[in-house]
Amino acid sequence: MICDLGIEKDPVETFYRQLHNVKPEIVGFTAYSSQSAMLKKLAAIVKGIDSSIMTVAGGIHATIIPADYAGGDIDIIVRGEGGTTFGEVVKRFRKGMPLHFGDVSLSPESADFAEKAALPPPPFPQVRDIPRPRRDLVDRSRYFCVWTAAPEGRLDTIFPRTASVRTSTGCAFNCSFCVVHYIMNGKYLQRSPEDVVDEIADLREDNIYFVDDETFLNNRRMTEIANLLMERGIRKKYISWARSDTIARHPELFALWKKAGLDLVYVGLESMSGSRLDRYNKRTNVETNRKAVSILRDLGITLHASFIVDPDFSVEDFRMLEKEIMNVCPAEVTFTVFSPSPGTELWHKHKDDYICDPYLFYDCMHSVLPTRLDLRKFYAHFSRLSSVALRANPLRVNKVKVPFREMVKVIYLGTRYIFSLRSIYKDYPSYR
Repeated sequence: MICDLGIEKDPVETFYRQLHNVKPEIVGFTAYSSQSAMLKKLAAIVKGIDSSIMTVAGGIHATIIPADYAGGDIDIIVRGEGGTTFGEVVKRFRKGMPLHFGDVSLSPESADFAEKAALPPPPFPQVRDIPRPRRDLVDRSRYFCVWTAAPEGRLDTIFPRTASVRTSTGCAFNCSFCVVHYIMNGKYLQRSPEDVVDEIADLREDNIYFVDDETFLNNRRMTEIANLLMERGIRKKYISWARSDTIARHPELFALWKKAGLDLVYVGLESMSGSRLDRYNKRTNVETNRKAVSILRDLGITLHASFIVDPDFSVEDFRMLEKEIMNVCPAEVTFTVFSPSPGTELWHKHKDDYICDPYLFYDCMHSVLPTRLDLRKFYAHFSRLSSVALRANPLRVNKVKVPFREMVKVIYLGTRYIFSLRSIYKDYPSYR
């Protein structure tokens, strides 16, 4: 069974209940770095109930910093793609064989653990060998995406039931803030168009979120996928990620996908400053960003623009970014704080600069590096960015007709979110 604690109001209580109900022989965890402390806590709960239960840790944190899970209640640490490795772990468990093998399944108790844990992430398996998601093991009615694209000027719901689909793994670029190229050793692996379309055809959800790190890098492949979807009469709505330079180079591809049902595109614009884009190693420029925004607007595809706020932002930097929000709107606009990804070269470079626990606080909202402004003032301006963006949201600007109750809910949640951003400074030890 899959117990998704990320959607539970009381994750620990839910975990206790499921442990007692299921009485598992193996418990596997996956977690980001910011969740690694909770993973250790849950593993301790498992061992406290029954020390014979096998505990397995995987995910991003286990892949990049496996040594952090040593010396505790984790029996096996899986690095890299878990969809293939975990199946082998289960087979070996049933046969009474050693559960650590190669450089993908490590035992903290083995003599060569430290040596293997220090190695770069292992090579990724071929995408054809990765099993499809077991959607039958989760309550699919609980998964949705906030949908603001409304070509017809109205929406039956802002929160449609949504299925996520991964058509590729990795990215051909190496932005300085991103961990993907490190995990994948620079590889970009792609599923065949036929395999992708077959999976989409089997989904009962009408809304699909492509969770690739960059879906449209291969123009020919994505053209074939769009054509196959339309040839087979598969009519669904899609959200995806794309780089601004991909959009600028291939406007015809996005015009085709608009016909296939592409409603909204997440674009990491990151900044409208050339020097900052260079610092982030984006390999794009401000002109390209503006061109991509214009292309999507002309095609009627809703833009979700993502910007990075640097810890060294001054008040003037914040004000300039507020102006850029209005230049890209109407659009969904979100913001993250520039943070080195744990385990990467940039993360080690700043090892003496962190102002808080770089694992626990790594959520791209808390600054792990010193800020130019006082933290209280920094987050006052940071929250104001989201306030400005909320007022320029497509639902409001385009006067989209939506259910009244849902609009009230969006306003309430948006306001609460802004207040929570303003209070982030209280999480830091210096303000407790």
